[in-house]
Parts: sequence; C-alpha cells; structure tokens
Amino acid sequence: MKKIIVAIDSFKGCLTSTEANQAASEGILDRMPEAKVVQVPVSDGGEGWLEAFRAEIGGEIVEVNVKDPLMRPIVAQYLIQGDTAVIEIAKASGLTLLKPEERNPMVATSYGTGQLVVDAIRRGCKHIIVGLGGSATSDCGIGMLEAIENADYKDVRFTIATDVTNPLCGENGAAHIFGPQKGATPEMVEALDARAKHFAEASTKHLGRDCQNMAGAGAAGGLGYAFLQYMNAECRSGIDLLLDTIHFDDLLQDANLVITGEGSADRQTLMGKLPFGILQRARKQNVPVMLIAGRIADEQILLDAGFSRVACINPPGIPLDIAMQPDTAKENIRKTVRI
Repeated sequence: MKKIIVAIDSFKGCLTSTEANQAASEGILDRMPEAKVVQVPVSDGGEGWLEAFRAEIGGEIVEVNVKDPLMRPIVAQYLIQGDTAVIEIAKASGLTLLKPEERNPMVATSYGTGQLVVDAIRRGCKHIIVGLGGSATSDCGIGMLEAIENADYKDVRFTIATDVTNPLCGENGAAHIFGPQKGATPEMVEALDARAKHFAEASTKHLGRDCQNMAGAGAAGGLGYAFLQYMNAECRSGIDLLLDTIHFDDLLQDANLVITGEGSADRQTLMGKLPFGILQRARKQNVPVMLIAGRIADEQILLDAGFSRVACINPPGIPLDIAMQPDTAKENIRKTVRI
C-alpha cells in the first residue's frame, strides 16, 4: 500500500491549505483507492498559520475585539495551547482586511496585532509564536509597540516565523520590496524607508543595539524588526518551524511520495518558500516530491532543484476569474494528481 503525504500551501484568494489537500487526496484515491493519504495543513507564517498549528497541537481559538489596519473595530482570532500562543498577524493587520482602494501603508497600523499579543500575555502565555505574513502595514511595528506599551512581557519568549530575510531599510528593505503591493506609490516608498531609518536610529540609541539588518527585520512591513529589537525575539523559517512541530521527518520515513504546491511556482519558490522547505526535508530521505501550482514558470529550474514532477493544474487558456473559482480549482487539482 502506497503512503502519500499531501502538504499544499494555500492558493491565496482561492483555496485554503486544507481545501487544496482534500481535493488532492480525492484525486489520489480516485486512482488508487488502496493508498494511505496523509493530509498535512501547512503555512510558512502567512495565511493558514493558525489552522496548520491547530491541526497538529490542538488548542483553543480565542476571539478578541481589536483594530484593523485602519483602526476600525473587528474581531480577530489567535490560538492558545497551554502557555503557548500562536498569532497570525494577518488576522488583525492583514492586507485582505482592506479593499484595494483602501490600501495605504502610510497610515495602515499594526496596532491590532499588538492587541492580540496583549491578550495572550494577560491570559498567562509565556511563549508567543507570531506568523509574519500577509500584512497591510509598513509601520515598523510601531502600532504594535504602542498597543503593548503597558503590558508586562519581560518574561515572555517570542518566536517570529517568516520566509522573508530582508533587512528593515534600503533597496532590499521592507518599503522598497513590499510597499508597492500594499498600495505604496514610489513617493510613499521613499517616505516609508526614511521613516524606517529614523525609527531604527532612534531605537538603537534608546536600547543600545541595532537589529535593522537581521534576517526577518523587513518582514511584515518592519513588524519583524519591532519583535527583534524590542522583544528580543528568535527568528525562524516559518516552514521549518511548522515542519518541526508536526514531526514531518517522522511522517516521511515510510512515505512513497509527497505532493506539495502553491498558487504560483517559479524560481522564487526556491528562495525559502514552503514547497522548497518540504522538498529539502523529503530529499534527505529520498522521497520524491511532486509540485503543483495554479501558474508555473521556470519549470526546468524547478525540476533541476529536485522536484520529481512539476504540474500546472490549469488547462491552457483558462480565464483567470474562472481558474480562481474554488470549485474549479478543486476539480483541477483532482484531475492533475490523477494522472
């Protein structure tokens, strides 16, 4: 009996990791009813982070009244298991909380994420794991720091999870690389970068250390920097942290195949993205890995990196609005893994 592990990232704006995994599992079992299919919800710190952790460690979903990136009241969730909290910043400070015309990183704030942190501290959490992905903000975490100003977090251990290694400032920093997708004009990018430099300089004078060039400082519009600089957080690769938590290496021991994927796959997939993290683990145990995606570019580069097969789920010429419909995407995943 074949054992197949299905660990597909969310197709952003279309399917969650769980939904993509289920569709792939159905396609496998249509062809091989006797197969043992193990579904693993996954995330690298962005969308689906809470669900991935809850699927493995259990825990309680806590709902909190917080402010969204434009300081409007919303309800956001985080996970508590024992004295550990798992926060997905997109729940309170995410780009998906805003309409396209509302995106403005000059005013968007991470205050709501700080409110989630404060609630976790008040409930006695001693370890807070923060998934840094999908933020609408580029405020260097200043909003978050304002929200936690009066909280006692000196005995709390923070771990931030991200696949972003960018520094806070400069041409590879938070504003220049990620600002435009959050609605920043070229003029805004320059202003945001200058604001970040000023904040980092002031923070260095205040605390006597400088974390602006550490890996992860530029994540989530500089929210990573705030956690590193002010909370002495440990920065981990999001996918490695999750795979360690779910004991993925143990799951691989008797596996015949892994199927992973993401919405769009190209050479950037090899720069620390979730499917590449899974590939690295599987190759150590000589388990082949199939990569599926809604869009494929650089196919030969992906094959050369070690994926045993690379497949686009969408037939040629399909309109984007049709391809992005959840029912269409699920059926296309089922068809792709049946082959």
